[in-house]
Parts: sequence; C-alpha cells; structure tokens
Amino acid sequence: MINQIFFISSAYLIGSLSFGIIVSKFLDLSDPRTIGSKNPGATNVLRAGNKLAAILTLLGDILKATIVVKIAMLFGLNDFETMQVCLAVLIGHTYPIYYKFKGGKGVATALGILLAVNWILALSAICI
Repeated sequence: MINQIFFISSAYLIGSLSFGIIVSKFLDLSDPRTIGSKNPGATNVLRAGNKLAAILTLLGDILKATIVVKIAMLFGLNDFETMQVCLAVLIGHTYPIYYKFKGGKGVATALGILLAVNWILALSAICI
C-alpha cells in the first residue's frame, strides 16, 4: 500500500514537470503559455520558432511518462496499480501542481505511456 501511494504520488509530481516551460527557460525563449494556443506543449514551442526546443519538449514529455511507468512495472506493481501510475503521470501533465493546474493536452505523455506498456500499440497509434 505504501509502495503504491509512493509510486502514484511520484508519478503525479514527475508528470507535473512541463518540459515546454523548462526547455524554454533553459534556451532563453519566451514562455510558451504566452503565445499561440497558450499551451506548454511541443507544438506551441515550435510556434515560437525553435525546432530544437520543440523536439526537446516532445522527447521530455514522452520520456517522463515512459520512464515512470517502466520503473513501476520493474518494481512489480500489478496491472491495476500500473494503470493508476499511468493515470497519475497523465493527470500530472494535464493539471500540474507546479503551474497552477494549467498544463498541456497530454498527447506526448499518453504516447510515452503507450510506449512503456506496449510499444507495438504505440507505433500503431502513431501510424493511425
């Protein structure tokens, strides 16, 4: 039970990291929440005109979910607990505690979850 609570809360906190905002700060770009769709995702970072920042944002949002879910699976959480971790990381991305609960849409994070759970399903979703 303690293990499950730890993984779910950690997944939410890690999911709350917005790589669009983090990458933009590191590269001295404008905050992606102030331009375009006002969303901190990779597409809006690309609208700012920086392809490298958009790629780093996309990879960060995908990898945060993939790593969290894979670690949960490696620690032997059952399917239901793993599903809760998946939801926690996605909810963290969409409603991040660090950014007043205003986050991204969760597309890249959902892809990261799919990559961790079943990479063939993830590739199928990308193709569709």
